Amino acid sequence: MEEQKVFTASAESKASAKQLRLFAFLAWLIAIAGEIFAIVKLIHNETLTWLIVAIIVILALSIVGSVLWKKANRLDPTSQQDKARFFVQSQLGAIMSVLAFLPLVIFIFANKNIDGKTKGIAGAVAVIALVIAGITGIDFNPPSIEKYSKEINAQTDSVKQINMGNDLVYWTPEGNKYHLYKDCYHIKGHTGLSQGTVKQAWESKKIAELCLTCEKRAMKEHNISTITPSSLSSPTSAAADSAK
Repeated sequence: MEEQKVFTASAESKASAKQLRLFAFLAWLIAIAGEIFAIVKLIHNETLTWLIVAIIVILALSIVGSVLWKKANRLDPTSQQDKARFFVQSQLGAIMSVLAFLPLVIFIFANKNIDGKTKGIAGAVAVIALVIAGITGIDFNPPSIEKYSKEINAQTDSVKQINMGNDLVYWTPEGNKYHLYKDCYHIKGHTGLSQGTVKQAWESKKIAELCLTCEKRAMKEHNISTITPSSLSSPTSAAADSAK
C-alpha cells in the first residue's frame, strides 16, 4: 500500500499566516480598546450617537480580524488531534467577537444612569452587532492538516489514474489549478512555471483543483472513460485566491 501523504504548510505559507494572524490580533485589540472606551466614556444619554458609531467601528474591526484569521488558518491549519487547540484556533474569530461586544452589552443594560429609550436603542444595536460579529467569526468548515492530507491523497490517486501512474503536475504563481501538460494553452509560455507533485502544488500555492482541459485531454489520450471517485474538483479549491 502506498504511503499516505501528510500536508505540511510551506515556509512561505507559514510566514503569510503569521503576518495575517498578527494583523487579526491588532484589529481585535483595537476593537476591545474601543469597547473599553465606549464603556467608560460613551454610555450616557447625551452620547448615544457616538456610542452607536463606536459599536459600528468595533463591529468592522471584529469582522476584519475574523476574516484575516480564517485566511491564516487556510494557509497554515492545525491538527484535529488536539481537539481543544483545534477548536480555539478554528473559532477564535467568534470568541474574540464575543469578548469585543458582550461586556459592552451587559454594561448598557445594567447601567442605571441612562433612560429606557437610550438603553433600548443602544442595547439593540449592540446585540445585533454581537450576533453579526459572532456569526462572521464562526468557521463552519474549518481546515485542518487531516482534511488537507485526505484531499491531497485523493487527488493524487485520481491524477495517477489518468496520468499513467505519474504524480507530476504543473502550476503558475497566479494560478488556482494544476495542470498535467506544460503545453496546456492555459499555461503555455507562462513565465515562472513550476512543476512537482499534487502535494507540492497544495503546499506551495494551495492549488487544489485539476485543470479541466488537461483532465479531458488525458482521459482521451489514454482511453479512460471513467475514474473512481476523487477530489479532482475539491471544495477546498475555494481556498485558492487567484485565477489562472
